[in-house]
Formats: sequence, structure tokens, C-alpha cells
Amino acid sequence: MVCLGKVVLLLEATLLNCRIHYELERNENPDAPVVLFLHGWGCDGNIFSFLQREISKQCTVLTLDFPGHGKSDEPPEPWNVPAFANQVDLLLNHLQLLGKIYIVAHSFGGRVAIELASTHQDRFEKMVITGGAGLRKPLTEEQKKRQARFKRMNRVLDAMKKLPLLGKLAEGLQTKLRNKYGSADYIKLNEVMRRTFSNVINYDQSDLLEKIKASTLLIWGSEDTETPLWMGQQMEKSIPDAALITFDGRGHFAFAEEWQRFVIIVKQFFFGGDNA
Repeated sequence: MVCLGKVVLLLEATLLNCRIHYELERNENPDAPVVLFLHGWGCDGNIFSFLQREISKQCTVLTLDFPGHGKSDEPPEPWNVPAFANQVDLLLNHLQLLGKIYIVAHSFGGRVAIELASTHQDRFEKMVITGGAGLRKPLTEEQKKRQARFKRMNRVLDAMKKLPLLGKLAEGLQTKLRNKYGSADYIKLNEVMRRTFSNVINYDQSDLLEKIKASTLLIWGSEDTETPLWMGQQMEKSIPDAALITFDGRGHFAFAEEWQRFVIIVKQFFFGGDNA
């Protein structure tokens, strides 16, 4: 694919037994930083295309579709956050992108960014996380009771599915149970992706934040209900070199709601001065 005189490679690689789709636009300057884009759950790499166009002259751009999203295959078995991060790390090695790396991440992509930056501390120099996940929301007493009821009933149905005469009945009841208790994101997934989704949302990365060495800019919508502002505030406190910018009145996709402002901030943070 040729775009404005530059070559954008639309490629794929099979890593951890899972085919992943990615786009790579290499900068002619070998010293230019690599900017890695990590999208949120239910989205794909195209969600940051407006920013990619603005910064491609100053860096090498790598964007990907996480397994189970966009043009990538689903994982062969239920994955967790470290597995997603491991695949991204393998992709960077596969492409020989070994210099300084910056990250732009949203929501679930923030989880992967936290995993990468805390386990490969010297590889990632700067990060922008917007509406990032990674901290578990405390459950209310009612939510705890609801969760316990679901788990108890689901265990019974799992046992019933193994019985020849009750298997089909149990499957139907289990579908109804998931529709009643599950979130919209959970309900529409197949079994592998449901278990992957459960692994992801139940993974608390609080203890990893203090291990991050990358300079981190957190950009949050004040009205974000998916990853509430307190999460950004906690990350700012826990990541050694972090700052938080709030977009007042904006929600979980604050970066898209005020995309021009977001572009200006990211360019200044990454490149600074006359290069922004």
C-alpha cells in the first residue's frame, strides 16, 4: 500500500500460534522513535488513524489488531493480559524494532502497555495512556452477591453438561444465565473469547505500576464510566514518572471527542519544541 509517497506495509505474522494483522510505516531516519499503537477491547488499530497521519513524518509507526479483533485471528485458547503483551513483544522482535519505543494506548490497550512497560522497563521510553484499564473496580455488596449467584449456578450447569440426557438442556440454560448476568461485551463472545475476557477484566495490575520507568502521560475524560477518573488518578500516584491531563465533560473516548487537542498534546510530549 502506497500513501503520500510513503510505503505502508499491511502484513501479518503468526506468533504464539495466533495470526496477527499489523501495519508498519518505517521512517527513513534510523534514529527515529517507534510509536506503537494499542487499541481498546472491541476496537481495532484504525481507531488511532487520525494521530498516525499526524506523526508519521517523525517516527516509525506500528499499529496492530489484537487477537480476536479486527483482521487478526482469535487466540487458540483463552489468553490473559501477559499473553497479549508477550505477542506484542515477539512482534517487535520479529520486526527488529529494537530502539526506543513510545506507546499510545486506550482502554484494554492500556493493560497491555502496563504489562510491557513493567516487564521490559528499559525498552519503552514514553507512554500515553488514555482511559486505560488495569485496576479492578471495587464491587458493591450487591454486585458481590450477584457474582456469587452466577458462579454457583454456572458450576451446576457445567456439571449437568457432562450428563448425556441433560447436556443440551444445560447448554440452553447456561446461555440464558449468561444473558441475564453477563455484560453486553461478554454475551456476544464465543467460549474462548469469553474466558479470555474474564481473564482480562479480573486481572489487577496495581502492583505493576511502580515498576514502570517510562515517562507516562495519562489523558482521561472526567465523565468516563468505563474506566473512571479515579483510575487515572491512582495511576498518576503509582507510576514514578507520570502526569494526568483531564478532558472535562468527556467520556471513555475522550481522545476521539477532542482529537485535535489530543494530537497537539501527544506530539508535544513525544517530540517537543519545534518538532511538535
